Amino acid sequence: MPLTPETLTKHELVGLHVRVVSAANPSLEAIEGRVVSETMRTLTVESASRSWQVPKQGTTFEFELTNEAAAPCKGAGTASELPAETAGGRSGQSGGVSGSHPGTRRHSDDGEGVAYVTVDGTNLLSRPALRTETGGNSKWR
Repeated sequence: MPLTPETLTKHELVGLHVRVVSAANPSLEAIEGRVVSETMRTLTVESASRSWQVPKQGTTFEFELTNEAAAPCKGAGTASELPAETAGGRSGQSGGVSGSHPGTRRHSDDGEGVAYVTVDGTNLLSRPALRTETGGNSKWR
């Protein structure tokens, strides 16, 4: 199954760039970096200066899918396009988030072909191996 905004919650998250959009603990908001580890209830996010262990429960994450992350897909920018007035902004900030939502593709020099996907952390609450195995056509079932 290719990595797309619609299938993100069924894939391995380690290695993806992530930002904490909102959290029950306000000191965790705006943390940004790469996911370096995942447990059943937490994501470990590492930036250039330090690592944070962020609980999934009560947290909304924004994952960045680039052409590299979506390499197995049939092309760049797998997110659905939103109207032109929202292009260039981050997704999922205008209202409540209950699942994963594809964002816009950035059309600036630094983010061409990037999809931002906002995910409610409760959708990620499970053992990572179980979540990825039951998400698609697994040969191990």
